[in-house]
Amino acid sequence: MTVHFVGAGPGAADLLTLRAVDLLRAAPVVLYAGTYLDDAVLAHCRDGAALIDTQGLDLDAIIGHLVDAHRRGLDAVRMCSGDPSVYSALTEQTRRLDAAGVPWDVTPGVPAYAAAAAALGAELTVPGEVQTVVLTRTRARSTPMPETESLQRVAGLRASLVLHLAITRVRELAAELTAEYGADCPAVVVAHASRPGQVVLRGTLATIAGMVEAEGLRRTAVIMVGRAMDRGAAAACGLDSHLYDPRRARG
Repeated sequence: MTVHFVGAGPGAADLLTLRAVDLLRAAPVVLYAGTYLDDAVLAHCRDGAALIDTQGLDLDAIIGHLVDAHRRGLDAVRMCSGDPSVYSALTEQTRRLDAAGVPWDVTPGVPAYAAAAAALGAELTVPGEVQTVVLTRTRARSTPMPETESLQRVAGLRASLVLHLAITRVRELAAELTAEYGADCPAVVVAHASRPGQVVLRGTLATIAGMVEAEGLRRTAVIMVGRAMDRGAAAACGLDSHLYDPRRARG
């Protein structure tokens, strides 16, 4: 039997992939994080499925449920918020499953930053403005960051920057980023992207912390920094992509 790691997307039930829905409809065992996923997503599960909320479980307890399902001859879905390729603990979980001889596979999902960009109507790679996107996080009371990936170093790229798992430190981080991006650099926070309770706060590095604090945001949010977040300014750049340039030779 197989453990299917499934990207649950940003939270909207209709942003699950067709493959994800098919797996949920078939799986007799589904593990999910109740902090991020609601009843609308779980409504895709088959009747009678064992639904296990993992928000109060440590990694060994989660793996215990997956191994148990395998030993009982049952497929299991392990739902991951967003896409399993980013901050999903996929590596730690699959390492343990490999050791236990449990087969697994991965189904991608819509990542949170993509849903946030969609809420803004923003392209993160604007010709003539920015062509690099950095997805990162910072450290407070969490997993250590490699020394080569300090916020100061990645900020030096002045790329479109997406900060995950950092909303409670937005004031400190905005101050740190100001040295490279400037106080007037657009900064946006999107919480609960794609869901009914979606919140979008548009400001600058000088103002975004106050906006977040006034809104009382504490989780399920991404911070996005860079000139591409200001659609008007990005459009004013006026440079078009080479791909669609009418002067480009086409076979």
